[in-house]
Amino acid sequence: MTQVDTKTVRWQGNAQPEAIDILKADGGMIVSPTKVGYIIMTSDDKGLERKFAAKNRKRNKPGVVLCGSLDQVKQLAQMTSEIEAMYQKHWDEDILLGCILPWQEEAKNAIPNDGTKDLMMDQRETSCFVIKFGKPSEQIAKTMWEEYGKFSFASSANPSGKGNRGLVTGIGEQIEDAADLIIEADDYVASIQPDKTAETRYEQGVMVSMVDESGQLVPQQNGAVGVQPAPVVIRKGLDVDKIMKIMSDIFSTWDYRHGYYY
Repeated sequence: MTQVDTKTVRWQGNAQPEAIDILKADGGMIVSPTKVGYIIMTSDDKGLERKFAAKNRKRNKPGVVLCGSLDQVKQLAQMTSEIEAMYQKHWDEDILLGCILPWQEEAKNAIPNDGTKDLMMDQRETSCFVIKFGKPSEQIAKTMWEEYGKFSFASSANPSGKGNRGLVTGIGEQIEDAADLIIEADDYVASIQPDKTAETRYEQGVMVSMVDESGQLVPQQNGAVGVQPAPVVIRKGLDVDKIMKIMSDIFSTWDYRHGYYY
């Protein structure tokens, strides 16, 4: 039996206790299932450093903050009432959504002064706040925040530029070796896109930028047409059609520029 085999566990339907134990300790790093595939989850600066090393990843992208409740999003991120309404609708309909938002000042000040801030934000001090990313990882993020006051940061668990195809065997040896724990739930991942093949399935969630080029929140539109800057879909992904329909109901003006940020 290899070292990887001994640290791979099957998802049991609840917040995996081994994952909580690892992430509440310093520098923990796990691989966990989501609706679109496997992610690396970490909770502090040491874990983030390990993530960057495991993925050979550039540091210019906004960090992904996993939120296990709408209350957590509201505590951490600045939002207009329209953006709040968008999160609420996606929460109610169980749709994976990530928006680039600025941090609340109070929340920013609560981030440990250990280098975490530099690794989880871009230069504009924004991050991508994600909801409804899949039960196995949602349960962990919710427990980490509500019981231990710790953040959950994420990055796709595959070598940069390559997808894991929703299979735990697709995360690559480098990430396998680096992770403290791997939670396997290939059947859960497959159940989200049952009509898709490995070639046609989405391997990521939709990302919407709610900030201008300097990281300031887009203005409230209040039904007015042509208000700029406006929300921008910067990455297509799972349920992009549903998300754009909801955006059209809330915002008179928004833009679609897949790949714009990256």
